[in-house]
Amino acid sequence: MRFIFRIVQKEIIVLLGGPGTGKSTLINELVARGFCCYPEISRQVTMKAQQQGIEQLFLEQPLLFSEMLLEGRIEQYKNALEEPDNVVFIDRGIPDVVAYMDYIGDEYPENFVKACEDYKYSKTFILPPWEEIYQSDSERYENFDQAVKIQEHLVETYKKYGYELIEVPKDTVENRILYILDKI
Repeated sequence: MRFIFRIVQKEIIVLLGGPGTGKSTLINELVARGFCCYPEISRQVTMKAQQQGIEQLFLEQPLLFSEMLLEGRIEQYKNALEEPDNVVFIDRGIPDVVAYMDYIGDEYPENFVKACEDYKYSKTFILPPWEEIYQSDSERYENFDQAVKIQEHLVETYKKYGYELIEVPKDTVENRILYILDKI
């Protein structure tokens, strides 16, 4: 009897894009379809700071905020490796932290760069700025023009770390999901 073994590679897939591009909506739909997904953690960090009286931690203490995000995103990555599912989707990745720090023009320690180099995603899907669906809320302080600038920093940062960005077309949630699933 001859056995054939198939090596299954863990797919850790990041959805990225500037604020308000529909990432969380797609993550929620992927969860509804039974996929393993990790949510964006910046809202949790922001809300925790607000409970402590800091209205916008990213604006008031960007390095502290970014360190907390980096730590959380590294933890998400490590947890994704341990998931029984072969495909794990993550709303925003580790390089997002560097892109946002570059966007605001702040310096950051070398461990931010090292994390981008050490933890690599299998695929990166980028959602383009889309003014028609963009909404501000209590955790999203950027206007649409700022969201476009952030998008430019995201593209630059991910490309700097060697990622091929797969752009998800502006379309219905259903068609965007089908597009992503077709590419994996």
